[in-house]
Amino acid sequence: MLVDVMADSVLDTLELVPFLFVTYLAMEALEHSTEGRVQGLVARAGHAGPVVGALLGAVPQCGFSAMAATLFSGGVVTAGTLVAVILSTSDEMVPVFLAHHEPVGRLLLIMLLKVVVGVVVGLLLDAALHAVRHVGGPRPHIHDLCERARCHCGGGDGEEGAPPERGEGAGGMVAHGHRRHGHGRWAVVRSAAVHTVQVTGFILLVTFLFGLLIEVMGGNALAQLLGSHPVRATFLAALVGLIPNCGVSVAITELYLDGVLGAGPMVAGLFASGGVGLLVLFRTNDDMRQNAVVTALVYAVGVVAGLIVSASGILF
Repeated sequence: MLVDVMADSVLDTLELVPFLFVTYLAMEALEHSTEGRVQGLVARAGHAGPVVGALLGAVPQCGFSAMAATLFSGGVVTAGTLVAVILSTSDEMVPVFLAHHEPVGRLLLIMLLKVVVGVVVGLLLDAALHAVRHVGGPRPHIHDLCERARCHCGGGDGEEGAPPERGEGAGGMVAHGHRRHGHGRWAVVRSAAVHTVQVTGFILLVTFLFGLLIEVMGGNALAQLLGSHPVRATFLAALVGLIPNCGVSVAITELYLDGVLGAGPMVAGLFASGGVGLLVLFRTNDDMRQNAVVTALVYAVGVVAGLIVSASGILF
């Protein structure tokens, strides 16, 4: 049984590799050509930060939620902008959907829902924080963040609040364990290949484990177990989504496409799955209470959105 399940998993996964590589190649090229402008656009957005952040967060590129978390920690963007980015971040959902040849309309509807909810929640959060005279986030400058990390990324004159240099420090995230990819044509190809190998490994692991589970339990029994407890599945999927690893969004998307997860739990998990954004937030922001509140809010939004989708019978 193990050999048969592994063989089927390998064959099913290998079919996705060319499509994953092409998708990541396009994503890497997009990221390398726009990353500096994206950071500046978010930093200058002001009160419209949640709108800009949610729209840009939906664009499939690596590390945007990490950048938003770092800018928030430096007092450059608001809490609403950070939450909007995390909620709208598509992470690995896009390449997995495209690799499975799913209708683009389904993918766009999910992304649109994530953007709309991200904008609404982000704007409401900023308005609430402004109303209690705590204007959208922590007050340290980006200079203070760089001083704590000893990355020497401030302006040449040492002026407080000077913007970080492109490629390191708060914006480049080099100092916080999220190293930016190199530049050049081969760097793009290499990064795309690395991402393809990583995600292929996650897909193979998920496919094998759940193929094995289906063999042991039976497909009907597993579907009935998750389908008969959609509320429990929604809470659990959102909790799993908080794990800062791209394999989480891969697993959630794969289980949804395989019919194991319903639309509600899938939505809950993908809302909470914001890449490594929360991990970088806890690394760069000293205020653990703020970090806990942001995490709890992301989780709550994911659960509520998933429950609404399940109750309304929305299908993607």
